[in-house]
Formats: sequence, C-alpha cells, structure tokens
Amino acid sequence: MSHSDDLPVAGTAVLLRDGSDGVEVLLMRRPARGSFADAWVFPGGRVEDIDRLQGAAEVDDARRGAIRETFEEVGIAVSGLVPISCWHPPAEAPTRIRTWFFVGTVQDGEILAAADEVVDTVWIRADRALARHATGELTLFPPTWVTLQGIRAFDSADAVLASVDEPRMYRTRMTATSEGPVFSWGEDRLETGALPWRFIRAEAG
Repeated sequence: MSHSDDLPVAGTAVLLRDGSDGVEVLLMRRPARGSFADAWVFPGGRVEDIDRLQGAAEVDDARRGAIRETFEEVGIAVSGLVPISCWHPPAEAPTRIRTWFFVGTVQDGEILAAADEVVDTVWIRADRALARHATGELTLFPPTWVTLQGIRAFDSADAVLASVDEPRMYRTRMTATSEGPVFSWGEDRLETGALPWRFIRAEAG
C-alpha cells in the first residue's frame, strides 16, 4: 500500500480478552513526558530497522513493530495480529507519525510492564474506559477513543475479530473552533472541546 506522504511509521496492538462480564482491552498509561504524556494508550511504538524486511509491505513492518513493542512494554507475546485501521496525523501535530492499529486476542493477559515506559496498566471494558474518560479520570487521544468506541458494541473478543474487514484509513483533519478542537475523518467528526467528547458519524446524519 502506497502513501503520498513520507512519514515515520508505527504499529499499535489492540489486545483483547474475554473477561467475566464482557470483552476487555489492555490500556497502559505513559509517563508524564513525551508526545503522549500521561495518556492511556494501547501498546506500540515506532517501526525500527529490526522490524523491516526488504520488499515487505508497510503494514507488515508495522505489525512486526507492534509485536516487538508489545513484548518490550508489557511482556506479552502476541501473534496473528489483524490490521484494523491506519491513522494519518493532522498537519498541526507536533510529531507526525503514521500509525497502524492491529487487533489480537490473548489468553491470560499477565503483564510485565517496562518501568521506564509504562506507569500503569489495566484490563478494562471499552465502555468503562470511555466513561472514565468522560469524567476526566483517564486521558485519551482521538485514535484510542474512536477505537474504543468501535469495540464497545461487541460482547466477545471473537466477535470483534469476526467484524474486521479491510483496515480503515483515517486521514485526520483538525479544526480549531470556539468550542475547542474538532477532529474529522471524511464526514465523521469528533468534538473534543468539552467532556464528554461527542462523535458524529456521517451515516447517523
């Protein structure tokens, strides 16, 4: 898959497991520094030379990066990750990285967090993570928020995987408004000026 902009690439792993009352996703909190300071994110990071194979597609390099970063950050070995989305950053982003999101399942979910990269971790249902964000308890970035919004409708990890078709391309536009920043992807938009955030899908009118 080709891209018109030559940006660094990253891979992110959206890890799922079936909890006692529904499907859970792994979130980890970044330290209070860097481009995602104090935010709750999925494991992942930039693609490095070790992840690249000559002649391989970008998505496959990103998958290898996501697998490596997941093991380095939370000690979970994953395989069979399926691409679900690719996020192109807005022009205004201070650090511009094109990030592929992959979804996969784990069985036990035992975590060995890297102390220098991970402050805290939690297995949590998507709707509960969004509710905690709505009260200001969790800091999320738009790609994480939108991904959780998509997961919340499913009652099992297998159902999430079964729903995956072609990965969706999110080419992000950011608009400053009097009510705060609005992020747009095609006709869909996310209003982030106040909590709770408001997501308007084109098909919903």
